Amino acid sequence: MLEKKSIDYEKAVLIGVMNRDQDEHKVKEYLDELEFLTYTAGGEVTKRFTQRVEVPNPKTYIGSGKMEEVQHYVKENEIGSVIFDDELSPAQQNNIEKLLKCKILDRTSLILDIFAQRAKTSYARTQVELAQYEYLLPRLTGLWTHLERQRGGIGMRGPGETEIETDRRIVRDRIALLKKKLSKIDRQMETQRGNRGALVRVALVGYTNVGKSTLMNVISKSDVFAENKLFATLDTTVRKVVIGNLPFLLSDTVGFIRKLPTQLVESFKSTLDEVREADLLLHVVDISHPNFEEHIDSVNKILDEIKSVDKKTIMVFNKIDKYQPEILEEDDLITEKTSSHFTIEEWKKTWFSKIGDRALFISALNKENLDEFRKRVYNEVRDIHVTRFPYNNFLYPEHLDQY
Repeated sequence: MLEKKSIDYEKAVLIGVMNRDQDEHKVKEYLDELEFLTYTAGGEVTKRFTQRVEVPNPKTYIGSGKMEEVQHYVKENEIGSVIFDDELSPAQQNNIEKLLKCKILDRTSLILDIFAQRAKTSYARTQVELAQYEYLLPRLTGLWTHLERQRGGIGMRGPGETEIETDRRIVRDRIALLKKKLSKIDRQMETQRGNRGALVRVALVGYTNVGKSTLMNVISKSDVFAENKLFATLDTTVRKVVIGNLPFLLSDTVGFIRKLPTQLVESFKSTLDEVREADLLLHVVDISHPNFEEHIDSVNKILDEIKSVDKKTIMVFNKIDKYQPEILEEDDLITEKTSSHFTIEEWKKTWFSKIGDRALFISALNKENLDEFRKRVYNEVRDIHVTRFPYNNFLYPEHLDQY
C-alpha cells in the first residue's frame, strides 16, 4: 500500500503594524486573513511579528530592533518567506531582502501569486501576467537575483524568473503586448456578451470564499470549481438559468478582498464588465464570518470603483448553518453585549431592517431557504423583464408559487 505524500509547505512569517488606523484587534484580523492567503499560496505560517509604528520606517518599514528580532528568527528557523501585510515600496523591499536574505513579499505580491496559481485559461493567465509585470516594473533593480525558476514556492510564479539585467524597456514592451492581447480578447468577449441577446443578466458578487461558486452550482445545476480557499474562482462563469418559465443569465465573478491590488482591478477590467453590465447583483455575504460587515464595505468600495455600487442589489447572507453568536449568560452583568452576541433575528432588527425584503438568509451548502431565494430572484428578474418587454408580461404570473 502506497504511503500518502504530505504536502511540503514553505515556512513563512507574517509582519503587521499597529497605527492610528489599525489597533491590535484589527491587525490580528488582518493577519488571520494574511495567514489564510499564505496557506492558499502553499505556505505554512510559523510565527507572527507585530509592532506599533505610527510612521513606517522608510528603509525597512518596521523599526531596527524588531527587524533584528525577525532576522534572528528567520536565520534560526530556516524561513523561506517573510510576508508583510501592507504594501512595501521597492526600496523597502530591496533593503529588507538584503538584511533577511530570503524572499520578501507584501500583501499585493502574495495575492498576485495566488492569482498566478489559480489562473487556468489563457485569458486569466494574460490578465494576471499583466498585473505582475506592472507590479514588477518599479522593482526591477537588484530585486530578482534569487528568483530562479527551479526553486518554486510562494511568490515564484509568472514573471518571477526575470533576471536582474532585464531592461525596463523590455518589460514595458511586454506590458504593451499584453495590453494589446487583452484588448483583442476584450473585443471578442464584448461580442459574445452582445450575442447573448436581451436576456436579463444577474451577477454574483462578494468577498472571496463566501460561497458564490457553491450557490452558482446549486442554482444553475452546473459544476463550477468551489473550494475552501481564497480565490478558488478567477474566470467568470456564465450559465443560462431558468426559474419557473423565466430564463436569465447568471455569472459567477472573481471574489473581492481588502486591499485588492489596483493592478488586478485594472487588468481584470473585462472580467468585471460582467458586473458592470449586469441588471441585478446578488451580493453574497458569509454571515458566519465575525467581520462580515467590513467585507460588505470592502466589496462596496470596489463596486464603487467600477461604477456599479448603485445597481439593483439583493443581499444574500450565506452560511447561516455555520453562524454561531457568542453566548452571553443571563446573570453576566459585566460583559457588554455587542454585535458578536446577536442572533440572526437580532441582526434583522439592526441596519438589516433598512434593506427589508432585499435581504435573504440561506445556506447554499445545505440548501436551506433556497425556495425563498428562488422566488425573490424570480420576482426581481421578472420585474426587469417586464420593463424591457412590456408586451410579454402576460407570460409571467406575479409570484413563482403560482406554478
